[in-house]
Amino acid sequence: MVNRSDVHYFGAGPAPLPTAVLEKASQVLLNYKEKGVGLCEISHRSPEANEILADTKQAITTLLDIPDDYEILFLQSGGTGEFSATVYNLVSIWVEKKRAKIAEEVGDDQAEVLKRLRQVVAEELKLDYLVTGSWSLKASQEATRLIGAKHVNVALDARKANDGKFGVISAEDQWSLTPRASGGGPAFVYFCDNETVDGVEFPAFPKSLEGDDAPLVCADMSSNFISRKVDVRKYAVIFGGAQKNVGNTGIAIVILRKSLLPPSSKGASPDLLRELNLPVGPIVLDYPTIAKNNSLYNTLPIFDVWIAGQVMAGLVDAYGAKRIGGQEEISNEKSRLIYDTLDKYSNVYRVVPDKTVRSRMNICFRVHGGDADKEKAFLAGAEKKGLLGLKGHRSVGGIRASNYNAVSLEGAKLLVAYMEDFAKSA
Repeated sequence: MVNRSDVHYFGAGPAPLPTAVLEKASQVLLNYKEKGVGLCEISHRSPEANEILADTKQAITTLLDIPDDYEILFLQSGGTGEFSATVYNLVSIWVEKKRAKIAEEVGDDQAEVLKRLRQVVAEELKLDYLVTGSWSLKASQEATRLIGAKHVNVALDARKANDGKFGVISAEDQWSLTPRASGGGPAFVYFCDNETVDGVEFPAFPKSLEGDDAPLVCADMSSNFISRKVDVRKYAVIFGGAQKNVGNTGIAIVILRKSLLPPSSKGASPDLLRELNLPVGPIVLDYPTIAKNNSLYNTLPIFDVWIAGQVMAGLVDAYGAKRIGGQEEISNEKSRLIYDTLDKYSNVYRVVPDKTVRSRMNICFRVHGGDADKEKAFLAGAEKKGLLGLKGHRSVGGIRASNYNAVSLEGAKLLVAYMEDFAKSA
């Protein structure tokens, strides 16, 4: 029998979890707080469930230093569901702001308001997408499916600068963002901070999205969540599926400006959206509804929230005043060790993305230029060493070492030692 301590798992998601959290989970699944029932059996509306929600919110707030004017939501849609949720919620807010402005100008003439609003939507509604990998591409495709191609502006398609493949992020002066002059601009700008499949990570927040007239920014941080410092104030919406770096499969975490919620802001009515041929989102993806009900509008999987809370509380305890900066140091060190080895043996290994945008979380490379037999040999040898989950995504192949928080420094060093041995014997 293979023991958990015998292996180091580099899978991209579902990803490894801290052993201590899983050991505690095995206990609370049977008997939570000596109540005689397991954590999966308690009511999501019980005091215990509300306590878990509060503790998990506090842990993430402490780690990322989330300001008081932000709300934290838990949804069951995963990161993919948020591709849709961002469109539903933020387009609705954009439309309502435009309607209110027109109504100020024309008064109570509802027919005229609707006429002008139709024109504004047709001519001005744009969603900007920075497509740097497979997941941001899927997000842009979902937006196109929901509201139509004419409203979706792919301001950056990274493949155009890299022979049709992902692996670079073009300079910002080459992006075609929707102009923000004279009160215009997109309903939001969307980017994926770390592309799990393609191993591309934004090295920093884009400068072109900063400033007093900055648009609403939505960022998918599924696979680099709680791995480095984040200036939350620069974002309108941050979301991530838990299963890559925070917990197990089942929830998405959303960090949202409260100014996008009632009473500060509201979206267009469903009737108005239908009049404008724009989609009305399902209630389970409606941010105001989820926020109003403390993420408990429908039955939330409290066990999944508990796991995420335990993972993040462990980081709070481990790093203290450093907060997420402590984990960032470890993440950077692990990725440095692996990339240094790949570069050292460049005759054997080739890192897929450009050096300027290499992901610290998902390290994608090829062996002997992508030789199928050599890569199979690499994976087989790694498995014999207890180094698992290294096969690249099915859409791109190759090797992928996902360097998530639960991968220990020891595990990274063992992978490096194996890579050294393989390169020398190849």
